[in-house]
Amino acid sequence: MMPTENRLDMGRWASLSLMEQMANIGSEVGRTCKWFTKGKPDMAEKAFIRALDLIDLTIKCGRQNQPGRGEMLKELCRLRENFCDAYLSNDIHTLEQLDKDLGHYAAAHRRSIA
Repeated sequence: MMPTENRLDMGRWASLSLMEQMANIGSEVGRTCKWFTKGKPDMAEKAFIRALDLIDLTIKCGRQNQPGRGEMLKELCRLRENFCDAYLSNDIHTLEQLDKDLGHYAAAHRRSIA
C-alpha cells in the first residue's frame, strides 16, 4: 500500500486545523472499529493503515514548528501507540473508547462550521 504522503498533499493536510485533522483521524479509527466488530478484517486493516498514515502526517505537521502543534506531539505519539496496541491485541474495548474520544473532535468541528 502506498504511504498516504504520496496520495495526500502534505501542504493541504498541514493547512487543516488540528481539530479537522483529528476529526479525520477519528473517522478512520471509527471505521477500523466498525469493520473490526463486523468481522471484516481486510476492511479493518485498510482503515487502520489509513488512520496511522493520518496520525503520522499530523505528527509531521507538528514538527514543522507551527504555532500550537508542537505541544501535541507527545499526545499524538501516545494516541498512535495506544491505537496500535489495541488493534494488534484485538482489544475492542480500547478501540471503542478511542473511537468515542476522537468523535468529540468531529462533533466540535461540525459545530465550528455550522
